[in-house]
Amino acid sequence: MKLVSYLVAGRPSFGIWANHGIVDLGKHAPSNATLKDVLDKVESLFAHAADPADYAHGDVQLLPPVPDAGKILCVGLNYKSHIAETGRDTPNHPILFPRYNSSLVAHGEPMLRPRASVQLDFEGELAFVIGKGGRHVAADNALDHVAGFACFNDGSVRDWQRHTSQFLPGKNFWRSGSFGPWLVTPDEAGPIGELTLQTRLNGEVVQEAQLDDLLFGVPELIAYISTIMPLEAGDVVATGTTGGVGLFRKPPLFMKAGDRVEVEIERLGCLANDIIDEP
Repeated sequence: MKLVSYLVAGRPSFGIWANHGIVDLGKHAPSNATLKDVLDKVESLFAHAADPADYAHGDVQLLPPVPDAGKILCVGLNYKSHIAETGRDTPNHPILFPRYNSSLVAHGEPMLRPRASVQLDFEGELAFVIGKGGRHVAADNALDHVAGFACFNDGSVRDWQRHTSQFLPGKNFWRSGSFGPWLVTPDEAGPIGELTLQTRLNGEVVQEAQLDDLLFGVPELIAYISTIMPLEAGDVVATGTTGGVGLFRKPPLFMKAGDRVEVEIERLGCLANDIIDEP
């Protein structure tokens, strides 16, 4: 099942992206509810998967799957191929940093290259979203806490990322990353380690890896993060990027206005965005 958040006639709602159209779930929820509010009972949504469509796919404007995430946590240096290209030591623990909702756009929306830099880099990633919250979650039970998986582009402004030892400045420029197009429930996603991630820039493959190349997998990340803080329904974790980023190419390859970037993961869909300069 694919879950989406969207605008229809200017009104926010959420639903199921099905072959026959979009089944609106917002009409069954309390006023002002969002997808985040129902992720702790995602199993109950399957009953609506075969309902008649309320909208055609083209009737809505997609939003990031969870546009109001309480926490967006990203993992640095979490693919062995990316660690190798950086020349850095393998981390003993996950490297975590936050992103904020204002830094992300949906599938089909333009990502912004900021006025302050020309070093906007691509980072294709797997993201997962928490359904069942918890604290001190054991790795053995961690996948029970996942509502779904999605594609993520952790667009990085490299010169600002290197201003300090902290990643935050380069990872939170307004509308510099993307998330979507939908959230795929675990039954449809299947075993994550089997899947291949590919990032394309203007149709050329620039990153490709199987997801079993992750240093810290989804269960380990949930166990680690939930030791630090409670995880809540709707929290997003982006698991890190693979090798091939633009910064370490010779010469470096950064995104510019007019480019198109796509992050595709088997069974999870393709997240596509054009690049424009910040107005």
